[in-house]
Amino acid sequence: MFIVIVLLVMTILYGYVGARMIAPFSMTGMDLYVFWTVVVLLAIAPVGGMILRSRGFESSLIDGLLWIGFFGQGLFALTFIAFLIRDMGWATGFFSWKLFSAFTSGRSESVPMDPGRRQFLLTSMNLGIAGVTSALGLVGFFQARRKPSVVQQSVSIRNLQEGMRGLKIAQISDLHVGPTIKADFVQTVVDQVNQLKPDLIFFTGDMVDGSVDHLSEDVEPLRNLESKYGIFFVTGNHEYYSGVERWIDKVGELGMIHLHNEHRILDIGGESLAIAGVTDLMAERVLKSHRSDPRKAVAGVPADMPTILLAHQPGTAGQVGDLNIDLMVCGHTHGGQFIPFNLAVAKAHPYVAGHYQNGDMQVYVNRGTGYWGPPLRLGIPSEITSITLQPTA
Repeated sequence: MFIVIVLLVMTILYGYVGARMIAPFSMTGMDLYVFWTVVVLLAIAPVGGMILRSRGFESSLIDGLLWIGFFGQGLFALTFIAFLIRDMGWATGFFSWKLFSAFTSGRSESVPMDPGRRQFLLTSMNLGIAGVTSALGLVGFFQARRKPSVVQQSVSIRNLQEGMRGLKIAQISDLHVGPTIKADFVQTVVDQVNQLKPDLIFFTGDMVDGSVDHLSEDVEPLRNLESKYGIFFVTGNHEYYSGVERWIDKVGELGMIHLHNEHRILDIGGESLAIAGVTDLMAERVLKSHRSDPRKAVAGVPADMPTILLAHQPGTAGQVGDLNIDLMVCGHTHGGQFIPFNLAVAKAHPYVAGHYQNGDMQVYVNRGTGYWGPPLRLGIPSEITSITLQPTA
């Protein structure tokens, strides 16, 4: 069913843009055949590449195919939105004019436009839209590929002892090492995190898109992450598409502590802080034993002890209930990744990016340190979060 939905969406996306681009040019014969062949190949590239990777066909050639497919997908998505807005504007204007004419008994008459002039205006507008969206696509590409922004966030925690004032946490999320994000980008992230000199590092899932065999060297720079009190990791949904059990072993080899519905109590200068973590919300669809369970994760933590929960999806907030959790840090949404797609993401998730209050618990959603799919970050930059803890006043 999922693949049917994907194919339907891709057909609408690429078919609509292709039809709008071809309409003004009156293509026939071989030109028309070549045009639609290119459109179809661009549509097939990202879906086909992901299917091949899921079947174990991972190589630099497949990565190259996905580079082309994902970049084209980003451009087509922006162009689709632009044409849709244009066409909706035309439709609104047309029906408004018809309604106005009906109420004025047809006394208002429109002046017919010369067909040649109409063709020129349509061609110019379509080319203009394609030019603007291509420029936006390039801007989004450079924003996606540049080093992530460091976002400073201060969080006040009840019962936090004075000795932990200023405790610094670096959060990474949704790095998505895979076809288009490799070791060089990972090393850049590691260097940025280490420059923050964090006391703790949290990695809230979606580290990879691919197998351990194919990506082992690309995640190797993560071994060099440095913190005073540990690096804690929870699984995201993409680990479950990529061989989660082997990746959990790899996470341990890289020096991270994987939290599987469990917690650790840190003793920092004689004062205590609980760090809990849950598996991803959809994990049980792949492994029943990996069902996300916040209650189990904090079982045994004293009610008056400051507690931070690591979760991949902000929707985990709906499972917390009356548990004594002060702060939940998560990712998954990418902040919407690019405008205006963020508006759709906001409809699907209660929290999209930044700091929120959920009852007595605070929630922080990282916008994603990498990106997924199209190498596109338009108006929503990638993020490394630097969280500083403070006692409540």
